Order: sequence, then structure tokens, then C-alpha cells
Amino acid sequence: MKLSMFVAATALGMCGAAFAANDHKGHDHEAKGGAHAHEATAQHGGVVSIVKDVSYELVARPDGLALFVSDHGKASDLSGAAAKLTLLSGSTKQEATLTPNGDALQAKGTFSVGPGTKVVAQVTLKGQPSQAVRFTLKWRPAALCLHVND
Repeated sequence: MKLSMFVAATALGMCGAAFAANDHKGHDHEAKGGAHAHEATAQHGGVVSIVKDVSYELVARPDGLALFVSDHGKASDLSGAAAKLTLLSGSTKQEATLTPNGDALQAKGTFSVGPGTKVVAQVTLKGQPSQAVRFTLKWRPAALCLHVND
């Protein structure tokens, strides 16, 4: 068999596997409840990013930042937890340290949270290694919301 035919046959075989991995038969993503189990919805008006089965919801407002953390739908114990957020908006870089306050890690102050702002959260939960979580802020007519980088 010629090398070019072997390469073509291998590439064709890999394409079939890629399509099979994205088989969504049996459920509709647009229908209520059609999302995958690993997708979560925002509970506090922010956006959810899931990293290693832990859900992080960042709520950003010009006067404060809040990060809610849950594991499989159950709020995580935030005692001893901390987070450092870096906000990048154009050429402006701003940092904030979040500390436990009730059911979230929070920081009060004045923050640049306009559309297009990128946020990198470095979150440390008690007894666990630090985890990086990334977000991009977007503007929605009624409120500022976040979108997770894909």
C-alpha cells in the first residue's frame, strides 16, 4: 500500500471517531433539561465554570466581586478558602483578594468589570491544591454577566 493511501485511510478513520464522540442522539440541547449532566446553571446571576467537577460561579459588579463554589450541587466549605482574581480590561490590570463571607468568597471595592474584561481566578480551598478558573465578562442589557472562555 502506498504511503499516501495509508495516510488518507488513517485520516478518514480518525474523522469517523471524532463524529461518533460528538453523538448527541436521544436528547435536545434546546429543550428544558436537555443539557449534559456536567453543565450547571447560574444560581446567583453570574456564570458557572466547572473545573475538575467543581462549579465556580463568578458574580462581578462594579462595587464587588463574589465567587460561589459548589461540588455536585452542594455548597463547598469555604472556611480557610481564598481566591485571588486578576481582572484584565484593555491595558488595565486590577487584582482582588477574595475571602470567605457567608456562602461565597467576596471582595468589596471599585472594580473595572466592563464588557470584554478577562478574569483569572486562582482559588484555594482548604486542604486542596490551587485551581485556576477563567472567565470573560460580557454585557447583557439588564445586568453585567459573565461568559466562560471555551
